[in-house]
Amino acid sequence: MATKRPDGIKDYTGPAGGWGALKAVAISLKAQQIVTSGAQTLLKSNQPDGFDCPSCAWPDPKHTSSFEFCENGAKAVAWESTAKKIGAKFFAEHSVSDIWKESDHWIEDQGRVTEPLRYNAATDHYEVVGWDEAIAEIGAGLAAVPDADQAEFYTSGRCSNEAAFLFQLFVRLYGTNNFPDCSNMCHEATSVGLPKSIGIGKGTVSLEDFDHTDLILSFGHNPGTNHPRMMATLREVSKRGGKIIVFNPLKERSLERFESPQSVVEMATGNSTPIASTYLQVKVGGDAAAIKGIAKALVALDDAARSSNAAGAAAAAPTLDHDFIAEHTAGIEAYIADLRETTWEAIERGSGLSRTDLEGVAQIYAVSKATIVCYGMGITQQRTGTSNVQQIANLLLLRGNMGRPGAGICPLRGHSNVQGDRTVGITERPKPAFLDRMRDVFGFEPPRKDGHSVVESIAAMRDGKAKAIVCLGGNLAIASSDPQACAEGFRNMDLAVHITTKLNRTHLLMAKATYVLPCLGRTEADEQAGVPQSVTVEDSMSMVHASRGFLKPPGANVKSEIWIVGQIAKATLKGKGAIDWDAFIGNYDLIRDKIEAVFPDFADYNRRVREPGGFHLTNSAALRVWNTDTKKANFLCTPTLEDDSTNGDPDVLRLTTLRAHDQYNTTVYSLDDRYRGVFGRRDILFMNERDIARMGFVEGDLVDIATALDFARADRVVQKLTIVRYALPEGCCASYYPETQPLIALEDHDPQSFTPSYKSVPVTIRPTGADLGSEFAVARAGVVGRSKHVPA
Repeated sequence: MATKRPDGIKDYTGPAGGWGALKAVAISLKAQQIVTSGAQTLLKSNQPDGFDCPSCAWPDPKHTSSFEFCENGAKAVAWESTAKKIGAKFFAEHSVSDIWKESDHWIEDQGRVTEPLRYNAATDHYEVVGWDEAIAEIGAGLAAVPDADQAEFYTSGRCSNEAAFLFQLFVRLYGTNNFPDCSNMCHEATSVGLPKSIGIGKGTVSLEDFDHTDLILSFGHNPGTNHPRMMATLREVSKRGGKIIVFNPLKERSLERFESPQSVVEMATGNSTPIASTYLQVKVGGDAAAIKGIAKALVALDDAARSSNAAGAAAAAPTLDHDFIAEHTAGIEAYIADLRETTWEAIERGSGLSRTDLEGVAQIYAVSKATIVCYGMGITQQRTGTSNVQQIANLLLLRGNMGRPGAGICPLRGHSNVQGDRTVGITERPKPAFLDRMRDVFGFEPPRKDGHSVVESIAAMRDGKAKAIVCLGGNLAIASSDPQACAEGFRNMDLAVHITTKLNRTHLLMAKATYVLPCLGRTEADEQAGVPQSVTVEDSMSMVHASRGFLKPPGANVKSEIWIVGQIAKATLKGKGAIDWDAFIGNYDLIRDKIEAVFPDFADYNRRVREPGGFHLTNSAALRVWNTDTKKANFLCTPTLEDDSTNGDPDVLRLTTLRAHDQYNTTVYSLDDRYRGVFGRRDILFMNERDIARMGFVEGDLVDIATALDFARADRVVQKLTIVRYALPEGCCASYYPETQPLIALEDHDPQSFTPSYKSVPVTIRPTGADLGSEFAVARAGVVGRSKHVPA
């Protein structure tokens, strides 16, 4: 007799996609009160004459269909283009303290902000303020900061290339390189690690390469939730016989089988397409060991082939591309020596996989003619994130799988223009050549000292070393590690400014002066002086294309990000730098002219971006040009296979945070996670069945989880999670982001990229005890921050 499962937990047996996806889209459109207009809007999503979807960064095909959107993209579009609005009446009726008590889902679901707001501490309410007054006060506040390095300027990937470029120009004229950015929390390990390996901090493949590959190695990502348009590509690879080998701790339905909503046959018959040809459940944090095991086995196969040939046996083809290695790489001797010294015992212990499994992967890889390795934040959000990325590069270099059709490295960026922001200058570690070009084009000497990443910014805020922050989008306090420190930091500030489409929890953390400024979304028409404007974005494969919204803005006082940035720059700088901000605001072509002047790869920008589909930025590594110190691609050794912070204690599990299917970054569309069988709740701790029994629990028990690290605070505990059994390796567990962010200290990050270790957190588990009253404790129904404490 089957044991009754906890409330809201069901065994989901269907494929990813299919009728469930279509039903979810319809529900989202209805919930946002835009059934008719929303359907029309979706037909413009990711079209050459339409807008770029505000969700993931998966590229558009050259020949688009009528339906270039996915389930979660449709939810993102519906969420942004909602008919729900909040203005003066809403804020008069709801104090900030009252809003704080609501769930994050409720806060964002109230609708679009339609007026500029200023917090009134005397009444504990946001109040409508005129644009002129708000801009003047913000400018005066920034100008009053004693040292430019005491201000922080955060960006989210949702902003355009033009807004990002104007923002970095303003901030560098202001005098700092403090650019904490959402990429610091996701693919910074890529941006830091790949330049040392292959000379560029981006992936090397194009969408067309997937038409020519015969093998995909997939590490640490869940495309069905985080970049669902990729599913169509994986489906096509599978259907034509390509192999897809998955390394992921959890069994994810989209990586097992997929039913395409655009396939009449699959929808009519229910015959879904298998995705993974091999599915290996690597331990949480065990990716580096697994990659090393494949590489070690590959070298052993090459040794065997050469020994056989030397002995006069039938000729055996080498498994390493020796010609490519000799011509294009450096460091192979040290790398192979390190592989030989690494024991299989250590590899099996670190990865949780058997030698047989990894040797089997090596044998498939050895006969592949063209291999792509795709990876997500399961690779980058570890203490070893940067070296993990470099180990993937090593694996590809061994067989020459860089710079040829159907082969290369594919980091999966999770937000629409996070890569573009970086390309046009949003970086806290600017290269001297870029600063020289800024100087030459704009006639001022930009600051040369490295600025703050997200982790460094929050530390500066917490420690009273920062005085002001401007957030161009995002939900920093909830997206970041250590929300306790971030909340403390915001309350230490003299000034906080948020440029946003919707209210979120970060906007409820009050500085001495706090402003919320409403901006246009991707779906909305942007006109300046009566002239329609377009912006541009870069996808995860370096394609730059135009985005043109067409919906009527939700209110007359909702302004473009470019307008807002330009006005703040004027009010703050008071003519410093002699920049004609009004000209940039009135004609975005002029901004693109300056981007082209600073970044030569954008040559002929305005003409090329008007071509359907846009243009591809030059990728040096894809051309086998290696812009490294050695002028070759570098094999880089990583002796450490795993994080040893569990100290071998069997009662310390390794936690990975994850998104639910009805979620995008910190935005929670509903309380369901369909593919994992969770409905109406988020207070879940997924555990292996054997660990549940070994630790004396049963499914449905309420538990608290605490960080098992020396620098953990006494209140670094998340309470009242319900244990749910799930298929993941022993010694591992999983729970939802951002609810479990309080477990992750600022210090818990990759030392090279400063990326927080969201995907590999050592934790202890105990029966739920006394309520700590923590400001960021998790409560039922997905409430982050529900507590008797309110922002003061």
